[in-house]
Amino acid sequence: MNGGDDVVVASEEPLQPLEWKFSQVFGERAAGEEVQEVDIISAIEFDKSGNHLATGDRGGRVVLFERTDSKDQHGSRRDLESTDYSSSRHPEFRYKTEFQSHEPEFDYLKSLEIEEKINKIKWCQTANGAVFLLSTNDKTIKFWKVQEKKVKKISDMNIDPSKAIGNGSSSSNSNSSKPHLANGGSSDKSYNYPSNDFSFPPGGLPSLRLPSVVSHETSLLARCRRVYAHAHDYHINSISNNSDGETFISADDLRINLWNLEISNQSFNIVDVKPTNMEDLTEVITSAEFHPTHCNTLAYSSSKGSIRLIDLRQSALCDSHAKLFEEQEAPGSRSFFTEIIASISDIKFAKEGRYILSRDYMTLKLWDINMDSGPVSTFRVHEYLRPK
Repeated sequence: MNGGDDVVVASEEPLQPLEWKFSQVFGERAAGEEVQEVDIISAIEFDKSGNHLATGDRGGRVVLFERTDSKDQHGSRRDLESTDYSSSRHPEFRYKTEFQSHEPEFDYLKSLEIEEKINKIKWCQTANGAVFLLSTNDKTIKFWKVQEKKVKKISDMNIDPSKAIGNGSSSSNSNSSKPHLANGGSSDKSYNYPSNDFSFPPGGLPSLRLPSVVSHETSLLARCRRVYAHAHDYHINSISNNSDGETFISADDLRINLWNLEISNQSFNIVDVKPTNMEDLTEVITSAEFHPTHCNTLAYSSSKGSIRLIDLRQSALCDSHAKLFEEQEAPGSRSFFTEIIASISDIKFAKEGRYILSRDYMTLKLWDINMDSGPVSTFRVHEYLRPK
């Protein structure tokens, strides 16, 4: 009660829970509408800040999105996290730009078609307002730079020829209402303009008209800076940036290569699990990732459900691992499908680098790199597929 007026403070409405939907393509689809295979999303990646999202599809396109709701919040992320209130709305992303990253190719030596499908996308360090990305299909990795460019266009002439006097001087800078042609020409034949065989008079040309160049809206331009090719005999399943900002790795079924971002014609093989006799092959590499802060440490997973942590300081070719993470099988639980469902499809380091999250067919497992006896937590998925 203040001065006889009742003041009612409306409580903030609680945030509605997100409605999760499964979709393999962008946009709303009508019931029964056929989905084109080239539109199916095959890769997705957030940048470190969480404010940018990149997706790749089977058609070789990369689409970038930018978060819009975070621009209304001021202060550092740590300050916002310590604030005692909940977010007023869900994260929102808007379309930013898209570009064609890969095209279908044909390997004439092996008589193989190389699909344009994007397998992985990784964000690199930003510089001078530009964003950088690595994208790869089965065989070729590309380094992209996406930057805003101001579009400059020529506007109307800045001098009215009807008021031009002397050697290009003018008594007014107003725009002419008469149509102009290229190179300062005019469709009005009443003016006595010099012809091709005209000799310049001592006083100069009767008039001088200059175009005005103005900057219109900005547009995003994607440019391929480098192409890293011809280094993998098998399909590339993962790429990962190093924390040093200079190198990255690419992995296929049997090898992991180390690249320098500035050198596209040379890479170093750091892991090779290919046996002398291919009949002795028992497992393949399924994913590889650098440690987020230690530039000498990386991890890779295998089709047998194990994760190996290696240290690049030990040797140039990391045949032996520093640590091995795998879960022991329960007695009597082995079946025909054991190895199939145990195969790890992807691994991801936590932000601080202590934990690794792995995904296999039936579970998500959280591993502590300081404890190799087993996962610290297991989250089951696809429970309806388990035998009852």
